[in-house]
Amino acid sequence: MKIIADTNIPFVKECFSSLGDIELVGGREISPKTAKDADVLLVRSITKINEQLLAGSRVKFVGTATIGFEHIDMDYLNSNSIGFASAPGSNANSVAEYVIAALLEVAEKHNVELEGKTIGIVGVGNVGSKVEQKCCALGMVSILNDPPLQRQTGDEKYRPIEELYGCDFITMHTPLTYEGQDKTFHLADEKFFQPLKSGVVFLNTSRGGVVDTAALKKAIKNEKIKAAVLDVWENEPDIDTELLEMVDIGTPHIAGYSFDGKVAGMIMIYKALCGHFNLQPEHSAEDFLSGHKTPDALSKTSITFPQAPTGREGIKAVVNEIYNIKEDDKRLRAILNMPLGKRCATFDKLRREYPVRREFQNTNILLATEKFNKATEDTESTEILRKKLEGIGFKIKR
Repeated sequence: MKIIADTNIPFVKECFSSLGDIELVGGREISPKTAKDADVLLVRSITKINEQLLAGSRVKFVGTATIGFEHIDMDYLNSNSIGFASAPGSNANSVAEYVIAALLEVAEKHNVELEGKTIGIVGVGNVGSKVEQKCCALGMVSILNDPPLQRQTGDEKYRPIEELYGCDFITMHTPLTYEGQDKTFHLADEKFFQPLKSGVVFLNTSRGGVVDTAALKKAIKNEKIKAAVLDVWENEPDIDTELLEMVDIGTPHIAGYSFDGKVAGMIMIYKALCGHFNLQPEHSAEDFLSGHKTPDALSKTSITFPQAPTGREGIKAVVNEIYNIKEDDKRLRAILNMPLGKRCATFDKLRREYPVRREFQNTNILLATEKFNKATEDTESTEILRKKLEGIGFKIKR
């Protein structure tokens, strides 16, 4: 079979070449001409899969190595008996770790303690639930909003949106939908921002269209929002540069781009493709997460702190060793003085050439407490630090 794949899916050639002839193409360059003779398309979110792309082609299977599939016309695929697979949950931990890094950065910048602060989580699926777990480990109080889950489960832990208005932080983790009872397009609009507590910190790592750009800019200008973190933007890659200048952290839609998450997503669609064509899978995620196929430039597998750090600053020091979110912010801000065409190309390039970022779970932390923490209170504070680091995903050597 002939397989056309987005070149930005890691190891896609190594993994799928045993199933057929594979050709790598940039996601925005996959066209009707490209797809015409393909049996399989493997894409990411920047490629729109619809009748315009697939009409007259022989495509029998489409896989997207992403958790969402707003870019897929499912009605067209179903009516033409075209198989489909996505990768739900594959990058959930990556996004949750990004949120933690962002919270720590904003807290330091604005001299805010996270312990005891409330965070409203809008959307409590694969990503939102992991964000809740990690925020809980940091001592934050989560208020959850997810109307579909509330109706489905009847669980009282899912609260009405109005109960989030008094939160210190709000973070968005919904899919992008344009109609129906739970439509999320411009969910965060002027009516959403107006009743929020003044000085709230707002984060969006879901989809750009979930937030009304004009309303967000107004809320920042009116100081309703003290700090904003955006990884996703309306009209990507032609993002609003005025908004980029206004936010505390801006990144090019890479929250879910951990190396681990990318490999997990690739393996999920690989196994689905094998199942669709009744083929026996030959690979697993471990083939690419360890051993000679793994890139050399990996994050550290162990870190030793000769004097155990403490408090919020200590947690941030550990996180920065693995993922310094300011570097992603700095790379995106480089587009501010570029002409439109170059800005858009650079936005895509930052995603396409994103450096390897491993997840916290791959790193062992050694806190050398026996030498530097003689007092009982120091030992207790180090134990609290250990629990928090373990709660956000690190492995602690004792």
